Amino acid sequence: MTRRRPAALSTGHHPRGGAVPAPDTTAPGLRTGSLRVRTVVAVLLLLAVLLAALAVTVELTLGQRLRAQVVDRLSDRAAAAAALDGTVDGVERADRLSAQGLSVVIRDANGDAIVAGPSPDQLRDGPPSLGDGPGRGGPASGLDEGRGGAGTDAQDGPGTGATGSGTGATGTDSGTDAGDTGSASSSDAVTVTSSEVRGDDEVTTLVSQLSDGSTITLTTDSRSVGETLVQLRWVMIGASAAFLLIAAIGLALVVRATLRPLDRMTSVARSIAHGDRGRRLRPARRDTEIGRVAVAFDEMLDGVEGAGRTALDAETRVRAFVSDAAHELRTPVAGMRAAADTLVRSPGTTDERERLATHVVREAERASRLIDDMLLMARVDQGISLDVAPVDLGASLLADVERQRLRRPSLDLRVVLPDGPVVVAADAGRVSQIVGNLVDNAARATGGTGQVTLWLDASRAAEVAGFVPDDGPGVPDADRERVFDRLGRLDQARRSGGGGAGLGLPIARGLARARGGALVGGASGSGRPGGVFRLTLPVAVPAVQAGSEAAAAAGAPTAAPALRRTTG
Repeated sequence: MTRRRPAALSTGHHPRGGAVPAPDTTAPGLRTGSLRVRTVVAVLLLLAVLLAALAVTVELTLGQRLRAQVVDRLSDRAAAAAALDGTVDGVERADRLSAQGLSVVIRDANGDAIVAGPSPDQLRDGPPSLGDGPGRGGPASGLDEGRGGAGTDAQDGPGTGATGSGTGATGTDSGTDAGDTGSASSSDAVTVTSSEVRGDDEVTTLVSQLSDGSTITLTTDSRSVGETLVQLRWVMIGASAAFLLIAAIGLALVVRATLRPLDRMTSVARSIAHGDRGRRLRPARRDTEIGRVAVAFDEMLDGVEGAGRTALDAETRVRAFVSDAAHELRTPVAGMRAAADTLVRSPGTTDERERLATHVVREAERASRLIDDMLLMARVDQGISLDVAPVDLGASLLADVERQRLRRPSLDLRVVLPDGPVVVAADAGRVSQIVGNLVDNAARATGGTGQVTLWLDASRAAEVAGFVPDDGPGVPDADRERVFDRLGRLDQARRSGGGGAGLGLPIARGLARARGGALVGGASGSGRPGGVFRLTLPVAVPAVQAGSEAAAAAGAPTAAPALRRTTG
């Protein structure tokens, strides 16, 4: 059972490489937003995020540092008050601490409490007024400066200053005596054993446990920390806004300079669209982003220009083909018209009318063959269907030669075959058509009386080669491909009786390529005049290997296997 298998073909003469796909109108269009705006906005957003992160980091770090400084000041005052234990009484210590705007609670080991200064609630309502009443400045200075604050206390009032002076002096002398002479034991000094910090955004409280069992609770206004952070926040916002504005202006200028090559590409594209097809970008660097785009742009332009040239060449070939086809058809049609007009208008003799009728039939057959060849060439271009089956090329060649001898009795036809069958997967009818076209071409080249040899080479495992040499004038090297042009012939005179229409070789090549083979022309290569056409077809089963001896005598271009039989 023979199975039909379509074999698509696109010959070298076909102007199109295949069906052109229709443009996809449903796909989304290219987003064409401003690249400059996108780049500037993206960079500004990134800078804004970085500045915001920086502001948050600075605010958190500075806030912690400021709150730590508040706690450190309270700790210093608690330590100074503990050092004054035994030197001044609890009321005096509380007054000195409260003079600095602190809320003070001193609780001794028995639970008795001394309260001085504003309460925590008063601190939340507003800052305390400093310097109200005599003796306020001196104690504050005495605590800030440690135990050497006698001079400051003396300025505030005679009584309080004297006490402060005496206390300061006593404290200093005691410290000096303890350090220098060691008269007092270090175990008698009162120190802070532990501290606990409590507070919120408005006040901060430090509870210190002393070594003698008493407790000092100091509360201060810490709203200045928040106010400082608010001021810092506004400064950061203003500075960031100014920085972003300057950055936006700089980015706009930099991006415009960076994207200037795109403007040049646009200019080149528009000039090409207006007819300047030779312009190209030719980037200095091909490894950058814009360089790669420019290279792709130039390659696209080269491809478009090449496609345009190909289209023009194809159009030229089509016009030449139509012109040649019209020329070829005009000759038989004109002959038929002249003969028919003579038959109608002239009575003539019986012999003359028979001769004119025969001429009409002959010219009609010629026109019919030309039309059939043109239709076959069109089918080959579109992809002809082949009846592929195992074919013995040796037997097929013998049958074709016998038919050609009946048609051309004066032509010397010879066949050179290897030993054993040569089986290929092909369409037997199309193979016979290829052989017939090659024999017709050789017959025209030799004037119908020369020697033509059909030689089959099965020395290769993958393909079988057939050679058709003749003893005609041969094909010049410059015309070896031109002979395969449609309606192309080497004789420019186009004599009606001297040559065919010029479709035999193109059809033979197209049928060979449709089966995966090839057909090429050239010189005999054996020192003899004439030309040779080489046909290759893929094998279906491994061909029988054979030796070569008489191939050179048959006009083959290379060494050939030993002959099984030669007919002539």
